[in-house]
Amino acid sequence: MKKILFALGLTTAMALPAYAQAREVTFTTQLSDYGGDGAYLALYLTDADGKYQGTLWIAGEKSKYYKHLRDWARGSGLNQAEYDGLTGASVTSGRALKVTLELEDALIDSGYQVRVDTSVEDMRDNRSDVVAPLTTEGSGKTVSGRGYVHSFVYDLK
Repeated sequence: MKKILFALGLTTAMALPAYAQAREVTFTTQLSDYGGDGAYLALYLTDADGKYQGTLWIAGEKSKYYKHLRDWARGSGLNQAEYDGLTGASVTSGRALKVTLELEDALIDSGYQVRVDTSVEDMRDNRSDVVAPLTTEGSGKTVSGRGYVHSFVYDLK
């Protein structure tokens, strides 16, 4: 039975790439010089109505602070399965977070938005600091943030 399941899994894994095309996308979030501790960031996707669809990346290693990334926290339910393996260090004032991921082509030009929530200890939390439509046309275009994010850009490969 195990051999059959393994063979089925291997066949499925080999067949899926033919159906699901993916594209490499690099997201660069440049923070302003805000004069505080390292920022926590949630990079995630929403549909056109702003409804949470999935986590792309979380910057900040202590999950007890994730609740301050309010819109992302509400959408993800702070379910560890939503961000497991998608985390890194917080980002300090004036620095950039650069993340490269594979995204399904079906997500691009389909009404999805990339959002970034930010939070800094003993400072203000920013819901939807950045909101950018995930489109071919938007690739390479800089979007200004409304809080700690100075600029945000994504590049489709």
